[in-house]
Amino acid sequence: MVKRLKKLKKNIRFHSEGTETLFLGALVLVALCALFGVAFGYGSIPFWIIVAFSTAIYLVVVNFFRCPIRLFQGDTDGIVVAPADGKVVVVEEVDENEYFHDRRLMISIFMSVFNVHANWIPVDGVITKKEHHNGRFMAAWLPKASTDNERSTVVIETPSGTEVLVRQVAGAVARRIVTYPAVGEECFIDEHMGFIKFGSRVDVYLPLGTQPLVHVDQRTTGNETILAKLETEG
Repeated sequence: MVKRLKKLKKNIRFHSEGTETLFLGALVLVALCALFGVAFGYGSIPFWIIVAFSTAIYLVVVNFFRCPIRLFQGDTDGIVVAPADGKVVVVEEVDENEYFHDRRLMISIFMSVFNVHANWIPVDGVITKKEHHNGRFMAAWLPKASTDNERSTVVIETPSGTEVLVRQVAGAVARRIVTYPAVGEECFIDEHMGFIKFGSRVDVYLPLGTQPLVHVDQRTTGNETILAKLETEG
């Protein structure tokens, strides 16, 4: 718990991944508004329309880069928490053929552009694998996005030896996936795992026998919603 709290202090209200985007976006929108002001007059209807439109767009982007500081309330032993804000789009058994090569329980969370896109570590443990996969940029809610799209895979071994695979998947708009932990590093619920820019999903692969605690279409809150209970733990 001490390690979790120490690392949590490093979290910020707005994600560092958005610093450049927010700064450049503000410059572009201010310049656009200024151009409309010069062309149509600063008190004109077209000017105020572009100001309102620019403000709305910028607020959406600001919301996207929020970095909430959240502490999971409760015992973390055997608990799998949601790695992202969004909506559950898959809760089913599937063949996982890139690492496990067997059947797994897959829980997928889709993030729209209106969700916070920071990703959290879903279980306590040690990072045993981290790999980036180049791929396509299909719509993230499509089933084949998990295997065909640009993605980053992390495997976490829990204290009892259970392996949990977490996959960050890019979407049709997303072009950058950031994954922070390194192989061999201890990781804990409450820590940030990474970030995906602009519309994507996170898949969690769990052993068969794991008890899912969410359902399709359920909304999740990253680092708060409990996705599942591992059968061999707790």
